[in-house]
Amino acid sequence: MVVPSLERTRTKAAMLIDAHVHLDRYGELLDRALKEIEAENIFTVATAMDVPSYLELQKIGERCDLVLPTFGIHPRRAAEYADRLPEIGRYIEMSPAIGEIGLDFHWVKDASTYPAQRKVLEYFIAAAREQKKFVNLHTKGGEKAILDLLEKYDVKRAIIHWYSGPMYILRAMIDFGCYFTIGVEVHYSDQIKEIAKAVPDHLLLTETDNPGALKWLNKNDELGMPTAIQNVVNKIAELRQSTPEDITRLVHTNFSRLIAGDFRLNRFVSLFSPASSLPRE
Repeated sequence: MVVPSLERTRTKAAMLIDAHVHLDRYGELLDRALKEIEAENIFTVATAMDVPSYLELQKIGERCDLVLPTFGIHPRRAAEYADRLPEIGRYIEMSPAIGEIGLDFHWVKDASTYPAQRKVLEYFIAAAREQKKFVNLHTKGGEKAILDLLEKYDVKRAIIHWYSGPMYILRAMIDFGCYFTIGVEVHYSDQIKEIAKAVPDHLLLTETDNPGALKWLNKNDELGMPTAIQNVVNKIAELRQSTPEDITRLVHTNFSRLIAGDFRLNRFVSLFSPASSLPRE
């Protein structure tokens, strides 16, 4: 069992940041995954897919001080919750941040679910504004609709997870101030490589979306482990003509800025290095 240890002096070096992971899906490999997170000092945003997922993530978060469990309803699950908004509201209040939420009009083929996706997403976005929480967004095929909602509710603390949409919407989201995670597909896709180069320094974050992302990309049975985040950092550094150390520090600084001043995240803020010890934007 991984024992929480907030008193450890993690602040002497920048941490790797995995801003979108599904830790509840590791099954028998969860202990190994948590050991990797601890050993490699990987701050991990554990995103939920639905209510049972979030309840499991809360238990996992109690085992490791580097894990931030967040509540969300994935667009694939939205139709199951569209008529259960009071229940959703209770868990939003409980969660220190929100995710995974969003729209999927690409992989979700059943168009009859799209109104439910919109209804659930808008409920979350409205709550994020009211409760001043950051959101972690799935945007596949719904990029413009999501930007419209962020603008409508003026929710600027937004992480756009694994963006792969049109470049003109990417630029509009950048202008609005959204953060973007670059993940494991950066090793495979020319489009993701271009996005990894286009995101401004101050809005860059990293993710793995593991354990399933590498399995999905490689069409095999291998579960992606937390240390895959280092390979993502290495590739981003290559593409941006930087170094892994500088990318790690940059992403660390960006995530620290994202959560700064949020009283719900105070226990995590203490894990991050003082701004004076990290590079300026």
